[in-house]
Amino acid sequence: MTMQSLALLGAFLAVLLVLAWPLGIVLARVGDGGAVPGLTWMGRAERLLYKAAGVSPEADMGWKSYTVALLVFNGVGALFVFALQRLQGWLPLNPQALANISPDSSFNTAVSFVANTNWQGYSGEQTMSYLTQMLALNGQNFFSAATGMAVAFALVRGFSARSAKTIGNFWVDLTRSTLYVLLPLSLLFSVVLMGQGVIQNFSAYQEVQLIDPVTYSMPKAGADGQPLKDAQGQAVMQSVVARSQTIAMGPVASQEAIKLIGTNGGGFFNANSSHPYENPTPLSNFVEMIAIFLIPAGLCFAFGRLVGDQRQGVAVLAAMSLIFVAATLLVMGAEQAAHPHLAALGVDQGSNALQAGGNMEGKETRFGISASALFAAVTTAASCGAVNAMHDSFTPLGGAVPMLLMQLGEVVFGGVGSGLYGMLVFAILVVFIAGLMIGRTPEYLGKKIQSHEMKMASIAILVTPLLVLGGTAIAVMLDAGKAGIANPGAHGFSEILYAFSSAANNNGSAFAGLSANTPFYNTMLAIAMWFGRFAVIVPILAIAGALAAKPRLEANPGTMPTHGPIFVGLLVGVVLLVGVLNYVPALALGPVVEHLQLYTK
Repeated sequence: MTMQSLALLGAFLAVLLVLAWPLGIVLARVGDGGAVPGLTWMGRAERLLYKAAGVSPEADMGWKSYTVALLVFNGVGALFVFALQRLQGWLPLNPQALANISPDSSFNTAVSFVANTNWQGYSGEQTMSYLTQMLALNGQNFFSAATGMAVAFALVRGFSARSAKTIGNFWVDLTRSTLYVLLPLSLLFSVVLMGQGVIQNFSAYQEVQLIDPVTYSMPKAGADGQPLKDAQGQAVMQSVVARSQTIAMGPVASQEAIKLIGTNGGGFFNANSSHPYENPTPLSNFVEMIAIFLIPAGLCFAFGRLVGDQRQGVAVLAAMSLIFVAATLLVMGAEQAAHPHLAALGVDQGSNALQAGGNMEGKETRFGISASALFAAVTTAASCGAVNAMHDSFTPLGGAVPMLLMQLGEVVFGGVGSGLYGMLVFAILVVFIAGLMIGRTPEYLGKKIQSHEMKMASIAILVTPLLVLGGTAIAVMLDAGKAGIANPGAHGFSEILYAFSSAANNNGSAFAGLSANTPFYNTMLAIAMWFGRFAVIVPILAIAGALAAKPRLEANPGTMPTHGPIFVGLLVGVVLLVGVLNYVPALALGPVVEHLQLYTK
């Protein structure tokens, strides 16, 4: 661990907290329906949107109506994204004349962006037209993030309400989250990114001449397009001289901004945030990491305000921060450690003026190990999926930490909205366990936690491990699943486990060694993404409805405090314990075995 890493982590957390506190005030006003400071002039636009949609903002919904509205909206969104991909070859804003996308890839991408996962089995600049990127994918970047915020607000209302039959209005929550939070932040962040060098245009791709032509070998293709082979069955190679390069263009800054602000993660380019047109400088890299955590951290402060006790939000934020700091230190240490095989050969792997030291494979030199490791921890803790380095090239333990952060349920800051409501489900579990230990009916924020809430919480917690472990098991048993593995052995298993962990927990990052753009993986991962999102949301809304109907009790001498160090420690312990118990056997077959193999001769 270097002082540079510690200083970067400390600066990141300090800037995050300074920005998240005032944002929490804005988010609380958005959630309670009040006027938003500095944006009251947008009230007219808000009312016009309700009128155009035929929505009555005063008509609150019960949890079932709220759930139906949410599912219908996202279902229609998935159909729209699917259709636009299948028709893009005949639609405008396609200067490269990119073809229509295959049905299985379109299905996977539609589900992915609607579920706030943004898993990308395709290469963006070679597959998606500008219209598809802006209207379909970028639109869902806003709507999926707003959906997560709406669910978080609904659950918080369940805690703060007093014997109410409603949990709010989904259409109002969706509109206000988009209009007052996501759009302004994205506009501001787009300008910052353009100032750092992120492109924003509608130009056709540029063909430029290389200063130094590059000669490389590639398989020679026959008339049928398949590689030719010699008598020994080896591919016939040919030398090719590259004298020019195609440089992709496009409206990148606008998509990059909401990709990060909304914890979406889908890159305009295949290389994502390691591409210089998406993330050009160390400063842009730092700002992008702040953008990923900004709303999840701000929602913790908003939670405290909405329930009338700021200490409750601070306690949740403290639990998230403790797990995040520990995970970040682990991945930084793993990536900066010397490789044992190279050390045995006497290779100098220390950090000095001439070399970064540690494991630089798959990392951008303009970011280095510290910023790449921190970005990996941020993006997998926050359900974002954007990457500025290839996680597949991390050390076994360095890759295991991002995988475990996802497997914890994406509650360590987590996605926009989903991080807060996921952590609150664990808080319900904590007070239930504590209540059993002291022989009292568990309460959280004045609401009794009874059998119905525990059943729903159990479903919300267990659905993702079922999807991850079940999907991984099916993939390693079938030839269609094993065919995508580029690296056999423990690392190949880790590639599959990472893919399903990412999909079911709605993250979207990948161990890039897995060839997942196949009908098998497009279908299996889409199923994991859809149920990993909505099979969690439905029981959480059921919890919100049940809590809203209960009276809010006053604290008494037997009430467990849920804002102090003991509660924070219990919350951290339960989150880690559930994650470890669910996934240790699978992790042992992948990254743990691979790590031990480093120390074998």
